Amino acid sequence: MLDYPWVDFGILERHTHGKPSIVLDSGGKEWFRFQLDRREPVSLADVPDHVINAFLAAEDWQFFRHPGVSLRGIMRSILANFWHGRRVQGASTITQQLVKLLFLDSQKTFTRKFREQIYSLLVERQFTKEQILETYLNNIYLGSGIYGVQAASQRFWGKDISQLAVCEGALLAAIIRSPANYCPVRHTQRVQQRRDLILTTMHRHNFISQQQCDAARATPVTVNLPAAGVCGLHLRETLRLMLEQMFGRQELYGGGLTIRTTINTAMQEAAERAFCQQCSRMRESLSPAIDGALLSIDVATGEIRAAVGGYDFSSSKFNRAFQACRQVGSVFKPLVYAAAIERGFRFSDTLIDEPIELAQGGSWWRPKNWDSQFSGEITLARALAYSCNIVAIKTLLMVGVEWVIALAERCRMRGPFQPYPSLALGCVDGSLSEVVGMFNVFANDGVYVEPHLLLWVKDKWGAKKWRCTLDRQRVLPSHVSGRVAKVLGTGFQRLRRRYVNCGLDTEVISKTGTTNDWRTCWFVGATPTLTTAVYMGRDDNKPMGSNAYPIRTTFPVWLDYNRYVPQAVSSFSYDPELMPITINSYTGKRTHKSATDAITIFA
Repeated sequence: MLDYPWVDFGILERHTHGKPSIVLDSGGKEWFRFQLDRREPVSLADVPDHVINAFLAAEDWQFFRHPGVSLRGIMRSILANFWHGRRVQGASTITQQLVKLLFLDSQKTFTRKFREQIYSLLVERQFTKEQILETYLNNIYLGSGIYGVQAASQRFWGKDISQLAVCEGALLAAIIRSPANYCPVRHTQRVQQRRDLILTTMHRHNFISQQQCDAARATPVTVNLPAAGVCGLHLRETLRLMLEQMFGRQELYGGGLTIRTTINTAMQEAAERAFCQQCSRMRESLSPAIDGALLSIDVATGEIRAAVGGYDFSSSKFNRAFQACRQVGSVFKPLVYAAAIERGFRFSDTLIDEPIELAQGGSWWRPKNWDSQFSGEITLARALAYSCNIVAIKTLLMVGVEWVIALAERCRMRGPFQPYPSLALGCVDGSLSEVVGMFNVFANDGVYVEPHLLLWVKDKWGAKKWRCTLDRQRVLPSHVSGRVAKVLGTGFQRLRRRYVNCGLDTEVISKTGTTNDWRTCWFVGATPTLTTAVYMGRDDNKPMGSNAYPIRTTFPVWLDYNRYVPQAVSSFSYDPELMPITINSYTGKRTHKSATDAITIFA
């Protein structure tokens, strides 16, 4: 004997798919949520007739005529399935679908189907058709964690259900059959075919005129993709993948976690604005395939304040800030000179910048400088400040490739490193995170701190489930990192003279990098507060176009971002034993600050 429950639509109102997890920014304010259950109930009187009729046409056009089950629909379904030799058509009425949602599981058994029909008859006796339909429209699942037509209307078009057009109402009805397969964001063509079929059915049942049908069918499917104004879309996806791996999807979406990140949302917005504006200009002038990334960390803690994973999340969810590996180019050179200083060399030492020929990989290699010019005798300081390739190679060979590789590994660059002279020019792949972590060593007095996104995670009761354990280690003596940083600051002084109104009242150390044929352009720079790296390039690693130098490509992004960011400190902290001296950048001899070719270093 079947036990019939007393039907209570309040079950749906009390039902929950779990408690959402809240993601906080660096200031402890809510940034966004991981949640599946989105319900925004609406009165049936506020739902336009054409939206209601779209669902009736799609699911149950005889809804207002049958007592809860449709014998005609059952017979039609049996014949259609028999004719095709498989299940091609169901026979569930809207009432049956609601009953299934209320009380039953999704098992396809005769007993479950029989209970569904009995319950449907009871529901029809207890409630009016309008009550049933309103409950149905407020609780049907429309994909992407969305329940109900009001929530779907706001998600897909950013407007109230009362404002939906005929084509949009039909599109919502098209999703019901299979929210995963008819997702309007991912399967536009498929859902449009289903929508057009529903519009034709609406016309056949006199819900809309032929003119309305034709106009709606002619309207392309358009829904709101994740908006450009939504902060950190690539970053949110990276956090989702990271947290699902740590805690599982169910816990993340329904476990009520509180997740504290390191992201400063104001800085994030500034970074995205600066990056997208410059990338857009480069796509117009060089190539529409250009993309890239930005990563900005707190100098002292390694906490990531902003991360831009690409130009357009809707076209590519690939997060270049964390997932892309590019040849790092000349941003590797500070490691070469740091290894040299650590081994006893001085920035006042000189080498000859001249044409050379080296055996590498079974062939002869004739490296050049970026401008194909040679300067003769120059100091190591000038070689680093002006990114001289020949002297960098000579320095690497004098120090020993193994010492440079060892330092790179201490700075958490993963390589692999090929022990060739070309390593001095950055012929090694690295991620943006590796590059910014490595360069930050020179801004942070020789101490490496791991770039990281998460601080801690609490469960729904407020207890810590996970806490960040910081990878922090001194990798260079203070006097070595300070000497390199001083020269890296000289390089930025030239940029400051070029950009008189750069708007930065703080010390800056920086390095540019360009790989062969302008495939990748780098700019990494640090203030006493933030270390920020930017790269630009095509995902297929093809050349961006001639003369795509960092000063024209990546530096404007860095500068626009750092103009906005408040700088808490204006000066770097150096080893107090280091004393500034001014030398001639060619001969290495002492000179006056005002002298031609003067450069200031630490003795």
